[in-house]
Amino acid sequence: MAIEVKVPVLPESVSDATIATWNKKAGDAVARDENLVDLETDKVVLEVPSPVDGVLKEIRFETGATVTSQQVLAIIEEGAAATPAKAAEPAKAAAPSAPAKAEAAKPAAPAAKSADLPPGARFTANKEGVDASQVEGTGRKGAVTKEDIVNYASGKTGGVSGGARPEERVPMTRMRARIAERLMQSKNSIAMLTSFNEVNLGKVMAMRKELGEQFEKANGIKLGFMSFFAKAAANALQKYPVVNASVDGSDVIYHGYADISIAVSTDRGLVTPVLRNAERMGFAEIEQAIAGYAKAAREGGLKLEDLQGGTFTITNGGTFGSLMSTPIVNPPQSAILGMHTIKERAIVENGQVIAAPMMYIALSYDHRIIDGKDAVLFLVDIKNQLENPHRMLLGM
Repeated sequence: MAIEVKVPVLPESVSDATIATWNKKAGDAVARDENLVDLETDKVVLEVPSPVDGVLKEIRFETGATVTSQQVLAIIEEGAAATPAKAAEPAKAAAPSAPAKAEAAKPAAPAAKSADLPPGARFTANKEGVDASQVEGTGRKGAVTKEDIVNYASGKTGGVSGGARPEERVPMTRMRARIAERLMQSKNSIAMLTSFNEVNLGKVMAMRKELGEQFEKANGIKLGFMSFFAKAAANALQKYPVVNASVDGSDVIYHGYADISIAVSTDRGLVTPVLRNAERMGFAEIEQAIAGYAKAAREGGLKLEDLQGGTFTITNGGTFGSLMSTPIVNPPQSAILGMHTIKERAIVENGQVIAAPMMYIALSYDHRIIDGKDAVLFLVDIKNQLENPHRMLLGM
């Protein structure tokens, strides 16, 4: 029985998807729930599993094709087994005949003799003192062009071994293109301003050292820094609701909840899964949610609903060593908090110079609706909570 494999129903915010990778080829045996193909959207990579056991009989769209919801991707013959002929094909490919081996042993491009060069390339080779037989041609049928000679000579002059000046042109992934689009949207549509402050994390570090082991035993997760920042931000957003607001045309939408997007770096780009109702979450819930999102992001298991929404964002460039930065607001949100690396620096406390673990924090915000006063007070509130972490436990 022939079974159709279709593109999953995509959310309204995602119009189409691109076929990133086929994990099976026509004629392969497939098992129920085995991943057949990866579909890349603007936000996540979706896996399309096989609905039945059988054989993949037909692939309707090749890698790189754009597809929409419910389009038929492939046909599976339910209950069938892969034919011996199909199974033997890879073995044939693995053991080429003698002529094929000889062909494979040939260089990628034949050496160019001076007499075979086009006049312009021959003149340039003589002028530059280049042995054309050492140059890899990029022209038609591997012909060496004048540009190849010039590039080779430039590389040789610059001290590059063999004259190699490699370049590679690859298309942006859907996710990277979407990130670029969103960044330009933010730059062109938001009156963005950034305010800075610094935080002494001595008491937070002392609390983690004192209670970290007990916390991990009780909750099965380590007590990290992000839960302190997420909780402090959620509390501060309740006090300064304009920082949690968004612009919709000529209206300002105030959100009575703190859905905090946490920036997570992946090989494909930056994603921002959302901690929903962070103001109601405890430290353990926040740490478990963040750990789950980070694992899913690394393994490509994030769902579209994990990334949708969000009223405020926290990003941590400190994990990569960033000392200070100006994070970019993620529309339609109006603010983003940037964490940075912790450095032990000399500060004055109670009239004494001491060494303390300090972090610069930054708040980038949409100046159309958030005044500098609110932004600064919001940052100061976060600073006060982190320098007195017991305040967070009391919701102060």
